[in-house]
Amino acid sequence: MSEAEAVAALLWVAVTLYAVLGGADFGAGFWDLLAGGPERGAHPRALIDRVLTPVWEANHVWLIFMLVVTWTAFPEAFGAIMTTLFVPLFLAAFGIVLRGAGFAFRHIVHGVSGQRALGATFALSSVITPFFMGTVVGAIATGRVPADGDGDRLTSWLNLPSVVIGVLMVANCAYLAAVFLVSEARAVHDSEMERYFRARALGAGLAAGALAALGLVALHSDARSLFDDLVSDALPLVILSAVCGLGTLVQLFRGGPGARPLAVLAVATVVWGWGLAQRPDILPGALTIEEAAAPSTTLTWLFGIFGVAVLVVVPSLVLLFRLQQRGALEEGDASTVNKESHA
Repeated sequence: MSEAEAVAALLWVAVTLYAVLGGADFGAGFWDLLAGGPERGAHPRALIDRVLTPVWEANHVWLIFMLVVTWTAFPEAFGAIMTTLFVPLFLAAFGIVLRGAGFAFRHIVHGVSGQRALGATFALSSVITPFFMGTVVGAIATGRVPADGDGDRLTSWLNLPSVVIGVLMVANCAYLAAVFLVSEARAVHDSEMERYFRARALGAGLAAGALAALGLVALHSDARSLFDDLVSDALPLVILSAVCGLGTLVQLFRGGPGARPLAVLAVATVVWGWGLAQRPDILPGALTIEEAAAPSTTLTWLFGIFGVAVLVVVPSLVLLFRLQQRGALEEGDASTVNKESHA
C-alpha cells in the first residue's frame, strides 16, 4: 500500500464513522418527524432527546476530518467535487445549520407554535441533509465529477442512481437510529419504546435492503464499471453487508442483544464495499488516488497530525459516549424518562 492509499484508507475510516454515528443522529430526527402530534409523539421524542442531547453535535467531528483530509491530501479532487457539486453540498450544509438551530432552540423557546416550528425544522433537516449527502456520493461513484470540476451543476447529482443512493442514505440513517433507540429503550427499561422502535427498525431495515437492490439495478444500467467491481472485487463485502442486515432483523425480531453491532457492521461494509469497488480511483474515470495525492511531505505531516488527533479526539469521544450511555450527562435520573414523557 502506497502512502497515498494509506491516507485514503484513513479518510475512509472517517467516512465510515460519520456514516454510522452521524447517520444514527440524522435517523433520530427522521423518527422525530414521524412521531406524531404533541401528545402521541411525546414518549418517543423524550427518548430521542435523551439520546441526542449529549452527543448530537459531537459526531460532526468526522465530517470535519473528512473535509480537512480531502482538502489537504487530495486537493485536486476536493476542488473538482466542490465545484461540480456545490449545489447539493450547500443544501446539505444548510440543512446541518438548520438542524442544529432547530434542535437547540426548540427546548428553550416559549410557546407551542414556536416549539412546533423549530421541531419541524430539526426533523425535516435531519431528512434532507443525508439525502443531499447521498446524491453527492452517487455523483462521485458514478463518475459524474470530472477532474477539472466542470461537471454539470444539476444532472451530475439529479439522476436516478444518485437519487436512489440519497434515499438509501436516509433509509440507512433511519435504520441505524431505530436499532440504537431499541437498545437505549432497553437500557432504561422502557418496554413500550423498545417495541415501538423495534417495529420501525424492522421496517426501515427492509426498506434499506430493497433500496440497496434498486441501487444495484440503477448502477447496472448507468455505471456498469462500478457495478462490475461491486459484484467482483467487493462482492465479499456486499454479501457480508446483506448477511449482517438479515442478522440484525433476526435479532430485532427475537429481541436479542446483538442487533446494534450487526447494524453497524452492515452499514460499514457497504461503505468499504464502495471504496474497494472504486479503487484505485478517487474520482472514477477522472483521477486515481495516486494522481490526486498531494506531495509526499504533505502526506507525511498529515499522518503525524492524525496521530495527535487520535490521541486527543478519540479518548474524548469515547468518554462522552460512555457518560451518555450511563446517563451521567442528564439533568435528572435516566429512570425519569418514562414519567416525563407522559407528563
